[in-house]
Order: sequence, then C-alpha cells, then structure tokens
Amino acid sequence: MQALNLPTYLFNIKSEGGRKYILDVIRRKFVTLTPEEWVRQNFIRYLNEEKRYPLSLIAVEAGFSLYKLNKRTDILIFDRAGNPVAMVECKAPEVPITREVFEQIIRYNLKFKLNFLIVTNGLQHYCCRLNHESNTTGFLKEIPAFEILINS
Repeated sequence: MQALNLPTYLFNIKSEGGRKYILDVIRRKFVTLTPEEWVRQNFIRYLNEEKRYPLSLIAVEAGFSLYKLNKRTDILIFDRAGNPVAMVECKAPEVPITREVFEQIIRYNLKFKLNFLIVTNGLQHYCCRLNHESNTTGFLKEIPAFEILINS
C-alpha cells in the first residue's frame, strides 16, 4: 500500500481468495484492504498511539440517519461520558481534499453538531473547530491530543 504522511505502523494483513484484508482493531474483524481503509486504519493508529485517543472511545463506520437516508461516519470519537466529540472523514490517498469533501463532513455534522471535524487522505490532514454559537470555523495547526480535544 501507498506510504502515507503518518508514522509507520505494523498491521495484521492477510490474503484470501486473491484479496487482501486488514485487521480492524475497533470492529475486531478483518476488512477488505482498500486504499481508503488503509488511510482509516493508519489514522486510527495515529490517533491512538500519537494523540492518545483511547480505542474504546472510537467508533468506525458508525451508522446514522440523516434526512431519512442511511449514512456512515468513517471515524467517530467519543468523550469518556460516551458523547460524540469529533468526526473524521477518510479518503483514499489519490482523492484530493476539496470543498466537496468538507461539505460532506459538514452535512454529516448536521446530525451530531460536533465542535471538531477532521478530514484526511493520509497525505493531508485538516482539523477544524466549529463554534456553533458564533457560527464560525477555524482550522487548527495540528490534530489535538485527546485530553485537549475533550477539554476544549
């Protein structure tokens, strides 16, 4: 798989029937290793190992309903009380981070009204903080550590 702009991690990968699978430690099962899944699994490890996000407070492909349509978040992060606090949208490395990608995560956030949204394609990572009271958005210089995120 393609090298990403993240630290290098070791993964449990297997081949079966001509396809590759990667172990998702959150869902506790092997999933098809697509370029987007490669980014998702690497970003989960980054959040856990570098930024200290507990794996037990991360959900992957959490389903939700938005305007009677079924949607899924790539990564949903919770605080220790079980409240969602941030959402991550992952794209394959060849997918540029465009306005449309941000519009997608902003649409999803209509359901959650979170203060932190993160978009990554494994090469570029953007984190924005939303203030719903003043209706403003600002980009952060880096992904905040878990303790900073939940105390912001």
